[in-house]
Amino acid sequence: MPKSDVVTERRPSRTATRPAWLLGPALVAGVAYLDPGNVASNMTGGARYGYLLVWVVVVANVIAWLVQYLSAKLGVVTGQSLPEVLGRRIRRPWARRLYWVQAELVAIATDVAEVIGGAVALTLLFGLPLVWGGVITGCVSLALLVLQSRRGPRTFEFVVIGLVVVIAVGFVAGVFVAPPSAAGVAGGLLPRFTDAGSVLLAASILGATIMPHAIYAHSALARDRFRVDAPPIPRLLRATRWDVTIAMAIAGTVNVCILLLAAANLSGVPGTESLDGAYEALRSGIGPTIATLFAVGLLASGLASTSVGAYAGAEIMHGLLHIRVPLVVRRLISLVPALLLLGLGADPTLSLVLSQVVLSFGIPFALVPLIALTARRDVLGEHRNRRGTTIAGIVAAVFLIALNAALLWLVLTGA
Repeated sequence: MPKSDVVTERRPSRTATRPAWLLGPALVAGVAYLDPGNVASNMTGGARYGYLLVWVVVVANVIAWLVQYLSAKLGVVTGQSLPEVLGRRIRRPWARRLYWVQAELVAIATDVAEVIGGAVALTLLFGLPLVWGGVITGCVSLALLVLQSRRGPRTFEFVVIGLVVVIAVGFVAGVFVAPPSAAGVAGGLLPRFTDAGSVLLAASILGATIMPHAIYAHSALARDRFRVDAPPIPRLLRATRWDVTIAMAIAGTVNVCILLLAAANLSGVPGTESLDGAYEALRSGIGPTIATLFAVGLLASGLASTSVGAYAGAEIMHGLLHIRVPLVVRRLISLVPALLLLGLGADPTLSLVLSQVVLSFGIPFALVPLIALTARRDVLGEHRNRRGTTIAGIVAAVFLIALNAALLWLVLTGA
């Protein structure tokens, strides 16, 4: 067994024994479930299909709980991120580089969605050109990353959690002002599709909810937080389950509310399948206050999630290629594609939705190794998955891969 896989004894301080101190990594990773890609996919799904895809959001969030817990457990027990563990276990350099290529594409697709979302929000709020909005979003995210590197993970967590509060208020307020139909919500819990477009949006919602970069990032966040001065592993794992539960409850509630807001107020309204169109429809239908809160939530979503996305991208490169890239360079690398799309005049909402489809194809490459590694005794020792957990992970992976295969078939056949 590699030395790096051996679990070492932890000697906690008094601060480390406080329950609240143990929470945080999942709340930061959970920002990935509240990014602009989620907003675009859920708003489009609600506007186009009403309550049809409510069940997809619910199922995605349940799967996300399991996935994020396993990711955090890997980081807590081994003291390594998923990219680090894979970087040590994939022996052939060419295989490791190929794996890095697909993971890097996922990270870039993530950043495209998050930067574009922040740019759209700044345009809605202040009338800025999209390109300048993208530049500002990238600069603010860089500042947050510098804060994380200089002040440590705890300070970074406080800032991100504050942004999560803004996101939640911005996206949930409209549901209380213009509530959805109870019968519609109940009907939306019945799993079904109506056409190829609903399958595409389901894959987009899943890609936006179960994001590969969040799997990579959460293991690294847990590693960084509990690298030293941490309680025994069993207590950390209990706290991690609470941390993930709280984070996924927040993310799931907000995501469902976004879809319900669109289903109740935007379904059948022309032009509401774009973020700016949805903003204008909310402004005229519910009022300027709700529309402004929506735009503020979108901005907070872009700023917070792009910081976590860049963090994940740096961890992917370090873990798989053993290369540490300066934050400024990493930020510029992942910022360029989004700015190019904005500069070329690509439709922002369509770019967001398609980026989530790209993410959905990256899920198996992160999820399958995660399930396999956390089930191995030589990796997690006595903390390896129970048989039921492994079976649940396999079922989730098969479901996601099957949906992606169906989507690929529909695309290839032109359906």
